[in-house]
Amino acid sequence: MGWEALGQWGADAERVERLAGGVANDVWSVRVGGRLAVGRLGSRSDADLAWETGLLEHLDRSGLTVPVPIPTADGRLFAGGLVVMTFVEGGPPTTAGDWRRVADVLRELHRLTLGWPQRPGWRSSGDLLHVVRGTRVDLDAMPAEAVARCRAAWARLAGRPTCVVHGNPANPGNVRVTAQRVALIDWDETHVDVPDLDLVLPGNAAGLDDAALDVAGQASAAWEAAVCWGDDYAVRRLAEVRTA
Repeated sequence: MGWEALGQWGADAERVERLAGGVANDVWSVRVGGRLAVGRLGSRSDADLAWETGLLEHLDRSGLTVPVPIPTADGRLFAGGLVVMTFVEGGPPTTAGDWRRVADVLRELHRLTLGWPQRPGWRSSGDLLHVVRGTRVDLDAMPAEAVARCRAAWARLAGRPTCVVHGNPANPGNVRVTAQRVALIDWDETHVDVPDLDLVLPGNAAGLDDAALDVAGQASAAWEAAVCWGDDYAVRRLAEVRTA
């Protein structure tokens, strides 16, 4: 259906301008019912979008500041691969204190979603110790030596409790900070995994001890190498993963 689906949010709904940062999706500022919002058009399944929008509603009700899905005129949270969400004000974190606040929000996210069901079609780092595919990960596309290194890094986190992880909170573009609150945006890569993967932040803002930071950093680098395999960034991330 494409952007024609935006009409399901009202006859006056319109695109305003394309926003930077969309990789797997086409992201625009939009105007719906006279207010500024964000529209994201992609190829996710209905089950995937239902998981994401349901999660965001839960987090909003629980007191976290997140982009909240805006329903269509007939009450649906997405249509034709399009999701429209509230616009979140703020700028990226710039100080050590900002990043410590980000860590606090992430820990609250993890607490609120302990034992949450996995996003449809996704696999956690623990799952990938035994399977080779899940969403954007295809371990068969990687050299055997690279897979062994990634799995060795993930194995150090095996057996720990799981929850929803944002997926890329260390990217300043995925955080909106004001004096009053910290918001996480861009939940497209969110899934269920071990919370440590979210806590590898600039300046070790989460306050992990040396051993925990090393384990989490290795597992996070392995995850990004596997998800992005096929480009130079993935090769650079894999180079950070020790062979033992």
